[in-house]
Amino acid sequence: MTRRCRGCGNSVLTTVLDLGTVPAADHFPPHDSPVDPAETGHPLRMDQCVGCGLAQLADDDTVTAEPRGIEPQALRDQAAAAVRLVHAAGLLHGSTVAEFGSPHGGTWLPLLTEHGFTEQTEGAAEVVLDCFGIMHEPDQQAAFAARAAATDADGVLLVQYHSLAAIVGQGQWNALRHGHFAYYSLATLQALLRAVGMSVVTAWEFELYGGTVLLAARHGEHTADPAVERVSAAEAQVLEGSTPALQQVVDKHVHALREWLEIAAAQGTRVYAYGAASRAVALLSMAGARRGLLAGVADASPAKQGCRMPGTDVPIISPAALVAADPGAVLLTLPDLLTEVRSLLPELEGRWFVDDPAGPTAPTYGKTFSR
Repeated sequence: MTRRCRGCGNSVLTTVLDLGTVPAADHFPPHDSPVDPAETGHPLRMDQCVGCGLAQLADDDTVTAEPRGIEPQALRDQAAAAVRLVHAAGLLHGSTVAEFGSPHGGTWLPLLTEHGFTEQTEGAAEVVLDCFGIMHEPDQQAAFAARAAATDADGVLLVQYHSLAAIVGQGQWNALRHGHFAYYSLATLQALLRAVGMSVVTAWEFELYGGTVLLAARHGEHTADPAVERVSAAEAQVLEGSTPALQQVVDKHVHALREWLEIAAAQGTRVYAYGAASRAVALLSMAGARRGLLAGVADASPAKQGCRMPGTDVPIISPAALVAADPGAVLLTLPDLLTEVRSLLPELEGRWFVDDPAGPTAPTYGKTFSR
């Protein structure tokens, strides 16, 4: 069967990134269950449409219930800042709000309640929110149509996305995961919104996840402000001809992590990780993480504690158990959590190693350890 773009229906797609077969990103088996070789048998590939430019999950053969995570403080802070900016721009008109949520958790509704809005459960709302929600929709055409229909004729649709330019420019290959069906540039979003009768009027950039963008769209034809052109041009400069280079980052990252874990083990350093995040699933499995190299992964989500990282025998433990284990080094799988975990777990100060080898603050995996 001919593959068609999830966003525009075009039949010409090119492969951007192919990870072969890896574990499902959102299925965490019980910690005492044996590792089944079939766990790592799920294809994971990113294609890109030559028409609208949408980067997308090629296929997804996983059928799992994603355990609800704990919303990071960095995400809550960014949400509050975003709402302040939208309000300052004069775009919070009316009194009704609807939200298309993300399965990862988190909501902006309380922030809008503070501005006098009430949740609209039926019909169109004057403000419609989507913070990382739409990327989880397999049918992107239908998803954009649903959000347009939910937005009042004079209302505003607010969509936040993890920029494809940040993913490519910073080598964030492990942003690709099952259940994430689309990865956007602003230019692509303009095209997909135009197809449902909406136009982007402004945009804001944030440092979250190495680069996220919040855009505001309205029904009809509107002239975008200079921020839209600035963001779109900056993204295009990163993406021009560089998207295929994402594949080259994978082996280097996986090899570096494996080497770091092996050196730590050889020196007698007990290494743990923090963050049983979806982006860590493929990385740890491909790096061959096992208890002899990685003693455990701490996570604040009670739904993940007592499970193990898929494709490995590494157990998921609570933050309290991590402190009690007195690790020699802790690999932080989500760089945005660094400020928060340092504050919450002061006992571990000086032991954090941030896993972000392609980013500007990336550590060089060390040969020695302080403990």
